[in-house]
Amino acid sequence: MVKKIKYYKNFNIEKKHKGAIILIGNFDGLHLGHQKLFKRANILKKKLNCNVGVYTFDPIPKMFFFKNIKNYRISNLRQKLDLFEKFKVDFVVNQKFDKNFSQINYFEFIEKILYKKLKAKYIFVSNNFRFGNKRKGNVRSLKKLEKKFNYKIIKPTPFKSKNKIISSTLIRKLLEKGKIDLANKYLDRKWAIEGLVEKGRQMGKKIGFPTCNIRLKNYVIAKPGVYAVDVIIENNKKTLKGIANLGYRPTFNQKKILLEVNIFNLSKNLYNKLLTVKFLKFIRGEKKFSGIKQLKKQINLDIKTAKKT
Repeated sequence: MVKKIKYYKNFNIEKKHKGAIILIGNFDGLHLGHQKLFKRANILKKKLNCNVGVYTFDPIPKMFFFKNIKNYRISNLRQKLDLFEKFKVDFVVNQKFDKNFSQINYFEFIEKILYKKLKAKYIFVSNNFRFGNKRKGNVRSLKKLEKKFNYKIIKPTPFKSKNKIISSTLIRKLLEKGKIDLANKYLDRKWAIEGLVEKGRQMGKKIGFPTCNIRLKNYVIAKPGVYAVDVIIENNKKTLKGIANLGYRPTFNQKKILLEVNIFNLSKNLYNKLLTVKFLKFIRGEKKFSGIKQLKKQINLDIKTAKKT
C-alpha cells in the first residue's frame, strides 16, 4: 500500500512530525536542483531515523507582494504534493502567505515557528533564502542562532548543468521561450498543466478538430503556439496522444489565453473532467490565418508532426 503524505494547513502537527528534517522553500516545479535536496535529506533520514517535512508557502511570496503577477507557477499545489510524495516526504506544512505572516520579524520566525512549533532539528535552505518582515532574515541569521534554538542548517551547493544554476526562474524562462525539451530535461519529467475541461465556443468542433478547453489559472504562460502533448483523463493511467494550442487564437480574434487540446481518436464529451496535459515538443508559434481553409490545412500538418513525436 502506498504511504500517503500528511498535509497540514497549520501547526497542529502530530508528535512524530516534530523534531524532523525540514526543507523550507517554494519548491515550484520540483526540478533537478530541488530533487538533489530531497535525496540528501533522505540519506540523513535513514541515518537519524526521523521524518522529512517540507515547510512551503501559498501563494508564492512573489505573487503576494506583486499582485500584477498572475501567471507564474510551474506546478499547482496538487502536482507539488504528488511530487513531494514521490520524493519520500513524510509531511508538508503549507503556510498561508498573507499580510500578517509577511510582517513577522525574522527572529520570531525562527523562535516561534522553526523552534517552538516545528522543533526542527535539521533545516535545508537555499543560499538566497530570505524571510521575515522586509526580508531581513537570511541564511546568516539562521546560522547565528543554531545553538540557541538547537537546530543545524544545511545549505547545499546549487545544482548546475553546463555552468548554469538550475532554478525555477530558469525553467520559467525556458518555457516562455518555447524550449520545452530543455525545461523537461531540468524538471526530469514532462512539464504539465492540470485543469478542468470547460465548454467553449466549439470553434474547433465546427472546423472538424474538437478540442478540450482548459483555463491556465496561475500557471506560467509558455510560448504561445502549437505543441505535441500527452493527455491523462482524471486518474486513468492510460496516456493518450494529442496536439494542443496554447494561445489567443488570433484567427478567431480572441483576447484571453486558453489551452485547447485535441486528443487523437477520441470524440467523447469530457466537460468537467480533470485533464493532465504533458508538453512534449514545441511545433510552431501561433499565427493568424487568412481563413478557415488555411487554418485546417496547417492543423493537419501539425497533427502529422505531433504523431511523429
